[in-house]
Amino acid sequence: MVLAAGLLRIPSALTEADAHLGLANRLAAPAAKRVFLAFPVEGLDGPRYRVVGRPIPERSLPPGRKEARETFDLPADGPVVLVFGGSQGSRRLNEAALEAFAAAGPAVLHLAGERDFAELERRPRRDDYRLLAFTDAFGAALAGADLVVARAGGSVWEVAAAGKPALLVPYPHATADHQAKNARYFEQGGGAVVVPEDALDLGRQVGELLADPERLARMGSAMRALAKPDAADVVAEELIALARA
Repeated sequence: MVLAAGLLRIPSALTEADAHLGLANRLAAPAAKRVFLAFPVEGLDGPRYRVVGRPIPERSLPPGRKEARETFDLPADGPVVLVFGGSQGSRRLNEAALEAFAAAGPAVLHLAGERDFAELERRPRRDDYRLLAFTDAFGAALAGADLVVARAGGSVWEVAAAGKPALLVPYPHATADHQAKNARYFEQGGGAVVVPEDALDLGRQVGELLADPERLARMGSAMRALAKPDAADVVAEELIALARA
């Protein structure tokens, strides 16, 4: 499509959600007028490339903390940990969360994904361990949490926009290890701790972070500073400009 647009002298633009340019985008980039990057990518810094972050859906905008916790019937006081693994869920994170917190620990909001939910739902757990397949109120899920445990796909930008400190466990088989690259960007900026999957000890690692509120506050501020909540507006304005050129 990008090549056809170029032959017809119609400007085209690409978006890349990860810290690694995918194959299709690498092939199409020379013919595109603009390439919108979520993360800085080494070697891609010419005038056609713009680092804008990743546009986030309106449903991810967080409400107030009190309202958010009421949405999920979470305790009004005390720490809450949000665990999620993307739209399909992460079997490794699902297992680790239940092993660590089903019997004791902080309140948990666990978005397990549809694939594993039926099996996980049968397992015993505390009253303040909320297990859901998914939620349309993702912004509320973020707003009610003190710490997020997640993979490092595109949704990490939603975590950043909510200003939430994160423990990121990159999926080890992602193409070109792009989730690890995504996660390191936020770690280097001070907003996240990155834990390789084979080093996951969730109970201890979450406990250490929750025991240091000042560190969590610094991480939250760093995430907010790294966020680019206006990414969709920036892309839209650039597209309008390209169409008018």
